[in-house]
Amino acid sequence: MSAGAEDLSRGVDSRRGDTIELRDLGVEDVVAVARSGATVAPLDEDGRACVIRSREWVAEAVGRTDETIYGVNTGFGSLANTRIPADQQRMLSRNVILKCMVGVGDPLPEDWVRAMLLVRANSLARGVSGVRPVIIDTLVEMLNRGVIPRVPAKGSLGASGDLAPLAHLAAVATRGPEEMAEDSSGEAWLDGALMTGDEAMRVAGIERPIVEAKEGLALTNGTTMMIAGAALAIHDARRVLVHAEIAAALMMEGLRALTEAFHPDLHEANNQPGQVRTAARLRALLAGSGLVDSDPAKVQDAYSLRCTPQVLGPIHDMFGFLGDRIAGGLNAASDNPLIFPDRADHPTRKAISGGNFHGAGPALWLDTLGIAISEAGNLSDRRVFRALTPELSGGLPAMLIEEAGLHGGLMTTQYTGAALVSDNKTLAHPDSVDSIPSSANQEDHVSMGANAARHAREIVANVRKVVAIELVAAAQAVWLRPGGEAKLGAGTAPVYRALRERIRPVVADRALAPDFEVVEGMMDSGELLRAAEEGLGGPIP
Repeated sequence: MSAGAEDLSRGVDSRRGDTIELRDLGVEDVVAVARSGATVAPLDEDGRACVIRSREWVAEAVGRTDETIYGVNTGFGSLANTRIPADQQRMLSRNVILKCMVGVGDPLPEDWVRAMLLVRANSLARGVSGVRPVIIDTLVEMLNRGVIPRVPAKGSLGASGDLAPLAHLAAVATRGPEEMAEDSSGEAWLDGALMTGDEAMRVAGIERPIVEAKEGLALTNGTTMMIAGAALAIHDARRVLVHAEIAAALMMEGLRALTEAFHPDLHEANNQPGQVRTAARLRALLAGSGLVDSDPAKVQDAYSLRCTPQVLGPIHDMFGFLGDRIAGGLNAASDNPLIFPDRADHPTRKAISGGNFHGAGPALWLDTLGIAISEAGNLSDRRVFRALTPELSGGLPAMLIEEAGLHGGLMTTQYTGAALVSDNKTLAHPDSVDSIPSSANQEDHVSMGANAARHAREIVANVRKVVAIELVAAAQAVWLRPGGEAKLGAGTAPVYRALRERIRPVVADRALAPDFEVVEGMMDSGELLRAAEEGLGGPIP
């Protein structure tokens, strides 16, 4: 299967009931917890021991006057030179959460927030963040009992970590010392009802621990929003890309394309592995088709048909690289400073201050993901355009409707596709090329990776809709070919039948937006991919 170890034919609920272990997360683990309600296991004893060892060093360092430890006995950002006495370090830890609760805009989707809870717990479980195990336990219990913090989508620069989004999450998960005058608990959903974070946690039966020194910083400082969003985005993008190949194959039959362009020798000659695999998948899907290669007047097809492997293949290659990087990020410690109790090069200094929170990597990965998958949308829209245009479709009626004029057929479906493709051209402008200094120029280069995460997920959603439009149009094109269904290929025939069970041919004008939603659901559930694989007698190569 094109997505490597991922089983994209499984629906979003397929891992409900699974138990996910911390300290070795994969993309599919994140998806299972974020969308299928998979249970997260408590931190194991080895992990708990590592966490305790780094915490013990922080506890011993509290009140130390012979060493400056950023975020433990200092202020934050440009205020790092301000020393904080031991009796105020608890309050300092809570204050960093409160001061970062500046997020604005609509809340992040539930799956993204659940992914953030998991990724943050996993990062802290590395045992180098100086927190108590109870902090990790609380995040895990929030996932298992369904407490979903309300996290505004905008406000992170993606450089001192995702401060604002994580602060809105941490405010629900923890509380400040009793002497604090102001201590917001944020907001959270529980069983679909929005309430204060304190109320949600009480109803769920989860105690909110008081944050100790360093813990507020460990909860807010890191690349969690970016990496969590990237995990969901790469999963969804891979699924969309496989369906883009299925849609392309079905549309090639509707347009009576030439398959010579997918000959293995041609693609081996170009020495690009993704291209070779995409061509192989198209050959498998189209095997036995009586529609392709049926136009004797054709010499070669337009680029949107014959160059499909050269366009979609490199996207697969890029997703392979991005998947590896994102998997690394899921299991990373990205706050500051990090605590290394076994550090041998200094007798007492175990805290190392650096910049793992900087989201330059995630920003670049997410920008690349958005740019790459948008290409699949561009290509899909061009094929739909050809099918609707009599001069380009090889004999299909205008707008894929038999009584064109009285009926507009699928004319305006391509309008929607074009609008989405155009939207992607704006969204795909790389956020990683921007930087606006902050914190009195202490944070003088930022990644804007949180914006990249939002934009990447929106691009993927747009392309999903474009591919759904192509599947509707391709099914209509096949229906209009005499004996079309009987002539379909091994992989496309069951896909066509699955589509026809859910959406009917267009014989007169009607609202088609519901059809697109149905097809998107079939893509998300894996129904169409399973149909193709059943037709081939096994996974798509």
